[in-house]
Amino acid sequence: SKEDKKAVVSTQSTGVMKFKVSIGKNPKHDSMVSCVGWTVGDDLFSCGDDGLILKWNKKTGDTVQITKLPEGIYPAEMAWFPSNVAGRQSSSELFVLGTTDGKFHLVSKNGRFEKSVEAHNGAVIAIKWSKNGNSLVTAGEDGQVKIWSRSGMLRSTLAQVGSPVYSVAWGPDSENILYACGKQIIIKPLAPSAKPTQWKAHDGLIMKVDWSSVNNQIVSGAEDRKYKVWDSYGRLLFSSHPHHYPIMSVSWSPNGEMFAVGAFNTLRLCDKS
Repeated sequence: SKEDKKAVVSTQSTGVMKFKVSIGKNPKHDSMVSCVGWTVGDDLFSCGDDGLILKWNKKTGDTVQITKLPEGIYPAEMAWFPSNVAGRQSSSELFVLGTTDGKFHLVSKNGRFEKSVEAHNGAVIAIKWSKNGNSLVTAGEDGQVKIWSRSGMLRSTLAQVGSPVYSVAWGPDSENILYACGKQIIIKPLAPSAKPTQWKAHDGLIMKVDWSSVNNQIVSGAEDRKYKVWDSYGRLLFSSHPHHYPIMSVSWSPNGEMFAVGAFNTLRLCDKS
């Protein structure tokens, strides 16, 4: 979404939690904001199609430009090193950025590019750290799902499918990868001989999935305008009614009690039940 575009915010929980929303008078990005992320120190970073990576002051709304991507390179997804990994203070100042040129970049908090890796033929659409911070998973327009070391060395190509993979998530034990392909959700174990679990989840293209490490439940959102909750065996626990627009983003809260759902001009907060 663009920063100068007002969001409609609603809650679908117990009613005690509400979002605080403010609209800046002067947009800090001059084109679409593609990804945002929180640091361990509770700083907010954003990256847009203008190539700017900005750090935000939560209280004042002021920004500092951290760095700028090279001309013609556009961001797709940002992921900060997990905050719950003990003894990795220096690593917690690091984030990974997937871009449309098929690369991912390990970037320090001050904007220095530590390493750039050729990862996919086509855009790197999705990228996630494992819970323990030892591995990365990437997915791309080429339909490949790949596992990488923390330093950016390729460990394995976990899957090769015939269409782009728009979303990935690690299982709670970091031993399984969840990814979406078309209308299907697939859980693929890292063990080579283990069989994947797969089911049809939606009647439209699945745009986003997330897997809670606390409650072991999966949430998905798709172009059929629905979001759904599943257990890890693919059994449906909840399906929403169709909304006005495709569901573009879903994410569990860290404690697994709620999840957020994003669509055009809408942000919805939902209780896990």
